[in-house]
Amino acid sequence: MENILFIEKQQFRQPWLWVLLIGLCLLTLWGFVQQVILGVPWGNKPAPDGLLIVFTILPFALLWLFGSMYLKTEITNEEIRIQFFPFFRRTFKWQDIEEAYVRQYKPIAEYGGWGARFSHKGIAYNVSGNMGLQLVLKKGGKRILIGTQLPEELERVLNLIRPYV
Repeated sequence: MENILFIEKQQFRQPWLWVLLIGLCLLTLWGFVQQVILGVPWGNKPAPDGLLIVFTILPFALLWLFGSMYLKTEITNEEIRIQFFPFFRRTFKWQDIEEAYVRQYKPIAEYGGWGARFSHKGIAYNVSGNMGLQLVLKKGGKRILIGTQLPEELERVLNLIRPYV
């Protein structure tokens, strides 16, 4: 019987990201209003209205995307499941995992930032912070890092599971 031992849902909450996205939305919205609504060309070499409309929609689409994205981690006595909504889900069976431990990491130096990241260190799925669940898979020694904001709770769950896997 499967029993969920740990669940965490994280979202992008970095203030600098939201300031950047909202600022970009406001800037393009201002250009749209000025040129398309008021009829005053925006800038020295104004883009056609259609292109300006596209460039106004894109930052709002990014704002929606980052607002709806999340990383969900579930640990059961059988597997680790992650969902990076709206993109993908992955499952790691305990029988396929050589090592699992909580560690501190450097998101930018080791993986080039946050999100679903690929580097020489392996694959990282993270949205903020610098703590994660490091997995080393039996097949090929592949390394997967899953970010967490609950490292102590995660460590307690791993200590419960380790004797049985």
